[in-house]
Amino acid sequence: MASLKPLAGKVCIVTGATRGIGKGIALQLGAAGATVYITGRTLKKREGDPVGGSLEETASEVKKKGGDCIPVQCDHSKDNDIKALFDRVSRDQDGQLDVLVNNAYSGVQAIANAYKKPFWEQDPGVWDEINVVGLRNHYICSVYAAKLMVPRKRGLIVNVSSAGGLSYLFNVAYGVGKEGCDRMAVDCAIELKKHNVAFVSLWPGAVRTENLIHIINEKGFGEGKDVKILEEAITSGETPEYAGLAVTHLAADPNVMKKTGRILIAADLGNEYGFVDVDGVRRSSMRELGFALSFTTKSPIFKKIIPSFIRIPCWMLSLAGNKF
Repeated sequence: MASLKPLAGKVCIVTGATRGIGKGIALQLGAAGATVYITGRTLKKREGDPVGGSLEETASEVKKKGGDCIPVQCDHSKDNDIKALFDRVSRDQDGQLDVLVNNAYSGVQAIANAYKKPFWEQDPGVWDEINVVGLRNHYICSVYAAKLMVPRKRGLIVNVSSAGGLSYLFNVAYGVGKEGCDRMAVDCAIELKKHNVAFVSLWPGAVRTENLIHIINEKGFGEGKDVKILEEAITSGETPEYAGLAVTHLAADPNVMKKTGRILIAADLGNEYGFVDVDGVRRSSMRELGFALSFTTKSPIFKKIIPSFIRIPCWMLSLAGNKF
C-alpha cells in the first residue's frame, strides 16, 4: 500500500506562497508530509488588503493538513534576502533540500494594467515589474538550490511558468519572461542531469487565484469578447491546489529524472498520475483536441463530442512557438 505521506522527511521551498498557486503548492506538499519553507513579503495579514493572504495564514493551513511549515519573510527582489533564505534552510536542515518551487511573482497587477496596450505605449519599467520577481529571481534561487542538491545527488526544481512561453499572451514582457523560465529549465537540466537533479517547467492552466478573481470582480481586464472569454476561463479554471497536486506527484515519483528538462502541463500530469482537482473536477489539458478546438473556435461542442484521450502531440504543439 502506498504511503499516505509520500514526502515524509523531504524538505521543500515554495517561493511566493502567501496566496495563489504558491499557497496551493505549499498546502499539497505539506499534506504529503514534507517540511515546507514558504516565502513572501507579508508575514501577517494586513488590514484593508482586498486580496488578503499572509505567510502566517498559509503556514497555519499547511499545519492543519498535517505538514510542518516554516514561514520566512523574503523580498525576492533583494538578492541578500534570497541568499539568507537558502543559508537558513541549509543550517536548519543540515544541507538538505529536496524540492524548490520557483513561484514568486509580482507582475499580475502590471499585466492587468497594461493589458491590450502595445509595448511602446507602456512604461519600460513594466519589464522589471514582471520579470525581476519572476525570471531573474527564479534563476538566483535555482543557483542556491543547486548548491545544496548537487552534493547530495538528488533534488527537484520546478519553475512555475505558462503557455505564454510558447506564443504571445498578455504582453511582450510576460511572454519573454515565461519563455525564459522554460528555457532555463531545459538548459539547467542539461548541466544538472549527471548529478541526478531534475529541473522542469510546469504549466498550470487558467487558475482562479485570489488576485485574478479580485481583478475580474473589480474592473476586469478590459472590454471585448476575447477578454470575456479569458475571464470566464479563469473563473471556471483550476484551483491553486491543482498545481500543488502536480508538484507533489512529481516529487514522489522515483523516475522523475525521465522528465527532467521538459515542459510539463499540470492537466497532463493529472491524467498520467490519476488525480483530479481538489474540487473533484477532472481538468482538461490544452493538448486535448476537443478542449483546444472549443477554446479557439469559442464553441463548446467540440469538447463534448471529441474524446479527451485524443490529444495534440507535444511536437505538434511546439510548432506554435517555432521561430524559423
